[in-house]
Amino acid sequence: MAGLGVGLRPAVAAEASSRGAGRSGMRLGLVTYNLAKDWDVPTVIQNCTQARFEGVELRTTHAHGVEVTLSAAERTEVRRRFADSPVELFGLGSAFDYHTPDAAKLRRDIEATKEYIVLAHDVGASGVKVRPNGLPKEVPVERTLEQIGRALRELGEFAAGHGQQIRLEVHGAGTSSLPHIRAIMDVADHPSVGVCWNSNQTDLEGDGLDANFDRVKERIIAVHMRDLFLEEYPWRRLLARLNGIGFRGFCLAEIPESRDPLRVMRYYRALWLAYQGVS
Repeated sequence: MAGLGVGLRPAVAAEASSRGAGRSGMRLGLVTYNLAKDWDVPTVIQNCTQARFEGVELRTTHAHGVEVTLSAAERTEVRRRFADSPVELFGLGSAFDYHTPDAAKLRRDIEATKEYIVLAHDVGASGVKVRPNGLPKEVPVERTLEQIGRALRELGEFAAGHGQQIRLEVHGAGTSSLPHIRAIMDVADHPSVGVCWNSNQTDLEGDGLDANFDRVKERIIAVHMRDLFLEEYPWRRLLARLNGIGFRGFCLAEIPESRDPLRVMRYYRALWLAYQGVS
C-alpha cells in the first residue's frame, strides 16, 4: 500500500451532511487531477482537511494508488482512513470512454469500468466518473451517441447493484456539446447514471450557458470547476443556477499543480464562497 501511506436527486440531497456545507448546501471538493496527482491518501486527507475541502475524487493512475489491484485488506484500509476523517471519498475518476468503433475495445472498457465500480464500493466511494472523448469521423454522430448511451445504461444497471453512480463528465471534442450529452443521457435512461458538469467553454456555445444548463439540469450529480479567476467563464452564473435547482452535491476543483497547494486551496474556497455570497 505504498500509494495509500439509485436515484439521482435523492442521493444528491442526502450528500448534504452536517460536515460544514455552506448556506447554499453545495459542498466543495477536490479532483486529484492535477493539483494532488503526487499525493498519497494520507496527504490527500491532510491537505483537504486543512483547506476545509469536504471531499475528493481520486483520479485513477495517480500516486495515491487506489486501483483495482488493491487487495481486500487494502481496500478496507482506504475506506477506514476516509471514514476516520472529515473528508469524504466522493468518487473515483476514471478515463474510460465508450465512443470507439472497435467492438472488442468497447467491451474491454465496459468490463474494466465494472471493476472500478466494485472498487468504488469497496473503498467507500459513491460513484465512478467516466467520459465520452470524441466522435469517430468514420461513424455517424447519432450512432456514436447511441453507443455511448447503451454502454452507460449497462454500467448504470451494474452500478445500481453496488450502490454506486455513474457520472458522465461533459468531455471530449464534439461530445462536450450539451445537446450531444443530452442525447447520450436520453439513451442511457437509468437513475444511476448522471451528468458531471465540467465547466467547459463549450457550455457557452449556441444559445449560451442557461440554455445548455437547462438541457441537463435534472441530471447533474457532480460538478468539475477550473480556476475560478478565469474571467471567460461565468462562474457566478453557474453557481446561481446550481443553487436554483437545489443542487446539494460536490463542486470539485480540477486545477493545476502548485508549489504552495494549501494556499491555493484556501484561496479557491474563499472565492467559491464569495461567488455564492456566503461569508
